[in-house]
Amino acid sequence: MKNKEAWKDLFFVMIGNLVLAIGVTVFILPNDVLTGGVAGIAVALQPLIDVDPTIVINGLTVALFFVGLFFLGKRFALKTLVSTICYPLLISFLSWFVTFYFPTDYFVMDRYLATIYGGIFMGCGVGLIFRFGASSGGMDIPPLVAHKYTHLPLATLVLITDALTVLLGIATYGFQAALVGILSVFISSVSIDKMLTLGAIKSKNCMIISERYEEMLQYIHQELARGTTILSGHGGYTHEQRPVIMVVVSKKQYPMLEHEVLKVDPNAFIIVTDTDEVHGLGFTYEEEDF
Repeated sequence: MKNKEAWKDLFFVMIGNLVLAIGVTVFILPNDVLTGGVAGIAVALQPLIDVDPTIVINGLTVALFFVGLFFLGKRFALKTLVSTICYPLLISFLSWFVTFYFPTDYFVMDRYLATIYGGIFMGCGVGLIFRFGASSGGMDIPPLVAHKYTHLPLATLVLITDALTVLLGIATYGFQAALVGILSVFISSVSIDKMLTLGAIKSKNCMIISERYEEMLQYIHQELARGTTILSGHGGYTHEQRPVIMVVVSKKQYPMLEHEVLKVDPNAFIIVTDTDEVHGLGFTYEEEDF
């Protein structure tokens, strides 16, 4: 079973690298879109050095792998090794494929379209790699190294690294291109987040405070078929002890729950928060019949 899971993870990490490589090859490089990561550096440096961006991407990916190996250790390097091998190979193959089979300007398009779709593909690719416990390597490594020695928030360091990568292109492409690049970074980060939560069961976590909680419990258990937890509440103003119902329901069930609670007690106090993922009976598995 463990081997099966390992092969499954490896397969999806490779798919993530393929999606990432498509985003870079089809949208980013042909349209000179400034973005985060090694692709953004390759685009920013292209007018300054007469080197194929594909070579720059591959060289930086491999070089940063050894930086990660030295500063972050063998365990991190093993998680990054698949991407370090797959990503350069896929970039090289796709660049050759696009050049050989398509006209020169086939993928040249409006820069905003390239920014949007490039950001989506790159974000989905990186998110898929992260989701299966691996690293995409490349420019993910400098923030991790900095985090190890400075203990600054990792999200902040990633944002700073991507911003500096985009700003690098101001000298060669101008201020407007850099602003478009920041848009690419934002779209990519949103896509990563969406990919990480893809398939998660989005629900509502409800806290209900009411004197008529027994009637509400009966409805929740019998009509909604949801379990509940009774918390002990202590009124800060009244100093009275009062039970608090905590229940997680699906988004479709929440309107029914709210209607019933307010019907039973119009003065009930309801606190509702969104949950991105729920594990447990009725959400990730069903009750078995014996």
